[in-house]
Amino acid sequence: MTDNTKMYWLQTITPLHVGAGKGVGFVDMPIMREKITEWPLVPGSAVKGVMRDHFKQKKTDEAVMDVVFGKMAGDGSSNAGSLVLTDAHIVCLPVCSLYGTFAYVTSPLVLERLRRDLEAAGYEELPETPSPEKEQAFYVEQSSLFPEKEERSGKKIFLEDLDFTAVYNDAANAWAERLAGMLFSDTDKWRTVFKKRFVVLSDDCFTFLTKTGTEVAAHIRIKDETKIVDKGGLWYEESLPGETILAGLAWCDRVFGSNGLTEDEILAKFCPNTGLNLQLGGKATVGKGRVKCFFTEG
Repeated sequence: MTDNTKMYWLQTITPLHVGAGKGVGFVDMPIMREKITEWPLVPGSAVKGVMRDHFKQKKTDEAVMDVVFGKMAGDGSSNAGSLVLTDAHIVCLPVCSLYGTFAYVTSPLVLERLRRDLEAAGYEELPETPSPEKEQAFYVEQSSLFPEKEERSGKKIFLEDLDFTAVYNDAANAWAERLAGMLFSDTDKWRTVFKKRFVVLSDDCFTFLTKTGTEVAAHIRIKDETKIVDKGGLWYEESLPGETILAGLAWCDRVFGSNGLTEDEILAKFCPNTGLNLQLGGKATVGKGRVKCFFTEG
């Protein structure tokens, strides 16, 4: 699949709510999650829909849009979209840290699944996958997750209300370097921010944090007449926090229609290396769902 295939990355700038309907627990409006892992995801259909709206606002030719994103017509001329996007799976979850403000947390299984996608997009010589024990947190060079000017031997990393034994790991450091190079340019200060806060936990601990480390906000509906809470007007809504990083695959292996477009031209125009600024999910009018979407290839 390496021909005409790119990685696409989502970095949330503000909290992101891509809802899964009504919940059955205390969270009334949960986010979308994978069935088998219960890790957060963003459906590829949601990304593709807002990409279409983005290029529509850029006055892109409607016939070209129909080829790339699909066309629904009642006259028998419908076609599927040539651009294919997989669901965006979690790569790093930002978690509150006692030192360094927050950490970019990932796990071995997350990195193994990411490796599979990266190889499909043409990446080679990827680092080995680190495998911390349940009580361990693998940190990297120049980590910000400790007090400054203190010996790091035997120290702890504190994430939310959990504490882990800090262990330096070469593979974790290599992944931090490689991901930072994919996610941020050489001049972007966030490249250093990311590397200093990268940490690898066990799969079980990561799963626990994906369930407890998301944002849950209370929303209240007020009656206009009385200015008090309306009956049934209190609900809780879950969101992915800002700085969450997710990734999926984008490719084009067949062009529908006869507009003379090629697969390479579609990827170059609609999956640009400069990236896209998009708004995903609900709550757009209060600034939620701002996402930086960018594309890379091996």
